[in-house]
Amino acid sequence: MRGTTAIIAVVTYAAVGCSGGSTWTGTVTDSAGVQIVANTERGIWTAGAGWTLEEEMKIGAVEGNPDYQFGQIGFMAVDSQDRLYVLDAQAQEIRVFSPEGEFLQRIGRPGEGPGELRGAIYVVMGTGDTLFVPDTQNQRLNRFTTDGTALTSVRMSIEDGLPAVFQSTDAGVIAVQIRPLSLPNRPAPDSMDVIVRLESSGSLGDTLMRFPSGQTLNLGGATPEINLYSAEPAWQLRNDGKILFGVNDQYRVSLYGADGALERIITKPFQREPVSQRDKDAILGFMEGMWRDAGVPPALLQQLRTMVHFGEFFPAFSAIQSGLEGTTWIQHVQSAAALSDEELEDFNLIEDSGAPEWDVFDADGRFLGVVAMPPRFAPRLFRDDKIYGVWRDDLDVQHVVRLRIVRAETADAE
Repeated sequence: MRGTTAIIAVVTYAAVGCSGGSTWTGTVTDSAGVQIVANTERGIWTAGAGWTLEEEMKIGAVEGNPDYQFGQIGFMAVDSQDRLYVLDAQAQEIRVFSPEGEFLQRIGRPGEGPGELRGAIYVVMGTGDTLFVPDTQNQRLNRFTTDGTALTSVRMSIEDGLPAVFQSTDAGVIAVQIRPLSLPNRPAPDSMDVIVRLESSGSLGDTLMRFPSGQTLNLGGATPEINLYSAEPAWQLRNDGKILFGVNDQYRVSLYGADGALERIITKPFQREPVSQRDKDAILGFMEGMWRDAGVPPALLQQLRTMVHFGEFFPAFSAIQSGLEGTTWIQHVQSAAALSDEELEDFNLIEDSGAPEWDVFDADGRFLGVVAMPPRFAPRLFRDDKIYGVWRDDLDVQHVVRLRIVRAETADAE
């Protein structure tokens, strides 16, 4: 009976990591056909046996050639020839670079006409090397070929829900998370987000998953609310069609099969840290600066501040990613209180909410150890043994960086 938790077997692994390591000290419980992998704080990797990262490519410039200067980097995509597509949300255009980092061309431009962009942040690669670029302000999903030719776009009605997150697999399968919105003179939504697969035409296809909406952004009342550090769902579409899913108020990540069935639950001990006044001041300072840069009159700043609310504790994790060899990567949360006064001056809520450290679990959900990314680096895309992301220099200028995952045995061979 699935309604009753039936413990069939408890298995304690004595496993050694693929790169060399110690005995795993967690347990696996089979409960009604679902594996519950309970990790301890000790990983399999021993000192010197874990994975590290090395920089392979950096694109960006403070001055000089404008092709290499970025305003606000959004998301990135890679095509079948390893060319890189970088969306600049400030310029509302996509820059295309060779695998070696050489500028090739621009795709799109600001505007409301065909092939033009007004509120684009995401770019994802679909099947047949077709670029999908959602545009919330123009309320449409733009499609481009890799040479920049604009294909037919698909209407995205905000009344039908806010397309919040877009993800794609290496093979070009795209999924989008849609959040229902409470709008005037409209029936109240059911408060359930959905993950929907996109067809090659850009139209919505099968629903892959449904779950309760998070409350970070609440537009349902008379006054909008921003509830930072409230429980929020996070998910990742894997290359095999399975979905990693968790709600960040607890360290618990579930793996769902392509058929929607729950297969595995990964847990690890954690202790949530309280949100301090230093954290609140840093975050409000960043948000006020962002509002001022957007042209908000000073008289409205105090009103906007009253919209921002804070949870008592930080989340258990910041993000979930699927990585090399079926690994699961879970990002630590970064507190502004842990930053130095100098680091705090450049605090960026968008880029710095996640810490450089990531917990890495093997394909069976066993904790391997921690991989540290470079300071001031925010990953955007995991692809094979590459991690593409945004790095900010001491002047807060953004660069595109590609990192390579180096395994211990690879490092020894080199």
